[in-house]
Amino acid sequence: MPMPMRALSTAAAGGTILCNHRHLLSLQHPHQSPLPRPHARSRPSIFPCQHPLPRSLKPLLLLTRAAESTPPPSAASPSSLSDKTIVVDEEFSLAKVSFGVIGLGLGITLLSYGFGAYFNILPGSEWSAIMLTYGFPLAIIGMALKYAELRPVPCLTYSDAQKLRETSATPILKQVRNDVIRYRYGDEQHLEEALKRIFQYGLGGGIPRRSAPTLQMIREEVTEDGKYCLVLVFEAKALQLSDFEKRQAKFASFFGPGITAEVAKGENDLYEVRLISNSTP
Repeated sequence: MPMPMRALSTAAAGGTILCNHRHLLSLQHPHQSPLPRPHARSRPSIFPCQHPLPRSLKPLLLLTRAAESTPPPSAASPSSLSDKTIVVDEEFSLAKVSFGVIGLGLGITLLSYGFGAYFNILPGSEWSAIMLTYGFPLAIIGMALKYAELRPVPCLTYSDAQKLRETSATPILKQVRNDVIRYRYGDEQHLEEALKRIFQYGLGGGIPRRSAPTLQMIREEVTEDGKYCLVLVFEAKALQLSDFEKRQAKFASFFGPGITAEVAKGENDLYEVRLISNSTP
């Protein structure tokens, strides 16, 4: 149902009134006197305007409708962002499983059921001795592994970097990635041996061991010139960017050959070491 439109009676010959619910537009003949104002108490009648639209205003109306119906442009096309999507690592591997959790879970389960069967609370009293015999050492081993466990660091991988990994990443870069995304036992931190040689803990020109950087995450990306890059993100509250810049060549030599190392300052106390592969696909 069309919305009611306000209108006034037409003026002298040649005058046309165009009105709608927002604006009141009066087009008059150039030689006619202006329309007299209605009396203060008189009210204009309410009815739809039936006067034809002047030809001079038709292009303006078409442009206005076109502007209102045009959708806003998108910020970026989906195709331009297709190579920057994050790849979810769904590959199963025993290295990504915590043996401490498995051993502790099995041990506690055997101990619980063994005690319940021994006191005739649960069935299987003839197996209670075996469950207690194996459950106790499994629980001890599980607790020891859990105590010495070093959890894997998060890995952020972009789809374009995943495609270049097999063809452009050096064997050492692949090994570094695989080592830090799995559970380790007995190590205090990831890349402990590499950081010890690069920062020379406790030696002349080195840093104290308590100030050692800690690996927080890794990131796989592609540089602007299309090279594979493995980014190591460290947290170092007691270090400055200059401490990493002085050892930029050592990063390249330790994780080389065939790579270029770059360092940058991240947010808060985070520092990035970018290991760029020099090989081209």
